Amino acid sequence: MWILISTLTMVLAGNLRYAEDQAPAIVNPLFGSSMAEARINELLFQSLYADDPELATIPLLAESGELSPDRTEMTVTLRSDARWHDGTLVTPADVVFTIRAMKEAATASTEAGRVAFISEAVEAGERSVKLRFGRAELRPEDKLTFKILPAARFKSTTVKRTDAFRTAPIGSGPYKLLKYNEDNSISLSATTTSAGVAQITMREVSDKNYQAKLLLYESLEALVRVLPRDLPLLQNNRKVELYPYQTNSWWYLGYNLKREPFDNPEVRAALGMMIDIDALLAPIGTGDRLSGPFVRSSPFYNHEVALDKKNSAGAAERMLQAGYTLEGGLWTKGGRPLTLKVTAHQALESAQDVAINLQSQLLSAGVKVQVEFLQDAAWKSRVWSAREFDLLLSQWSFDRNEDVREQFYSKGSRNFVSYSNPAVDVLLDEARDAADPQVRKLALRKAHQAIHDDRPMLFLWTLDSFAALSTRVKNVLVHPFYFFSFVSTWEMK
Repeated sequence: MWILISTLTMVLAGNLRYAEDQAPAIVNPLFGSSMAEARINELLFQSLYADDPELATIPLLAESGELSPDRTEMTVTLRSDARWHDGTLVTPADVVFTIRAMKEAATASTEAGRVAFISEAVEAGERSVKLRFGRAELRPEDKLTFKILPAARFKSTTVKRTDAFRTAPIGSGPYKLLKYNEDNSISLSATTTSAGVAQITMREVSDKNYQAKLLLYESLEALVRVLPRDLPLLQNNRKVELYPYQTNSWWYLGYNLKREPFDNPEVRAALGMMIDIDALLAPIGTGDRLSGPFVRSSPFYNHEVALDKKNSAGAAERMLQAGYTLEGGLWTKGGRPLTLKVTAHQALESAQDVAINLQSQLLSAGVKVQVEFLQDAAWKSRVWSAREFDLLLSQWSFDRNEDVREQFYSKGSRNFVSYSNPAVDVLLDEARDAADPQVRKLALRKAHQAIHDDRPMLFLWTLDSFAALSTRVKNVLVHPFYFFSFVSTWEMK
């Protein structure tokens, strides 16, 4: 009996349980759209190149890479010991398949923009793949951070969200999927016996207020983000350690520029002047206000662009110029009061608090607002595909490349708001093609200014973030964008 109890204790000690507000809807990097999915993908899959703890690019599945003299081709040699979870080797065919599947229009991958710079991928030997680029690339390895998939698990490069892979994923990452549990949790186990954490369990805990209590009661070992109101409670607990990290993500309120009245720049400007952004931020945490599509620590952030501020008089003037009149406290045109619908993803943390606050502010300014929260399938159908919305309350998350091209290029795959400005397209092209980092920085700072002036969206903030982990978990290093990238160094007592 003592042996059984001792063994059980040892197994439990190696199980790190963390919470997500909502379990990932799909486990397939081709279709990732939430940070919950990104965190699972980081555990299960690997890329050719990745970040080291200093956020410098290092080979992962790749062993080496050789760039041609004109920088339009790169030959990547894979590690000879890189294997899938079923024991088979990772091959050049897998890399070629992944790139072609991402580029395949019928696949409709949310990650397609990440391989747009690759014009062709071909096998170049038993362990090598040749990548051809549409133009010279200064450091293509910085872009080769998308996850690689096993070609043998798919019938063709036209991959569907409903393919069996979503429930039986095979990767090459440090953890493999054990099972989906009846309570919506997901169990994963380490692929090596030397791992400091033997097992990881993702638990779905929809009540964010309850997550901190589960950590204190030792029913969880990790929270990926602590609510601001819980920080003092966890900070004073000797069994919990807080880890600050800076995410490369920002919140926004996006206008559907194909719909009235958002096609009118006067109305967009007026709505921005009606909103007290600091008052929206205060209840959900602390962070940096933004004037454009980069975080303030970015070299591309244009600090000369002023932040939007509430200006009731200015808002009224803009609404009058747009043909509205104030009747009974509501802005009206053609006998109909202006009524807007704000759409947010159900899994977006703190979105409900922000949306309700926004609704109250706009109503006080004379605009009726309806609020709706969509589940993942409806979000992808209505927002990603049909572009069926008035205003989006959402956030974008980026890696260190901070590539906003797909969001703001006229034909960008993630340009849901239908923004189009030829001058911005030229600047984004210039930034993409620049061999000189200073040229890229200047182009993106100009794009920041132009996008802010066009107001396709109201830029809100980037949040300060803290992870919380049990003190039983040692050697913790949190990746600011993906969280679990360095989990192989973590240890549990």
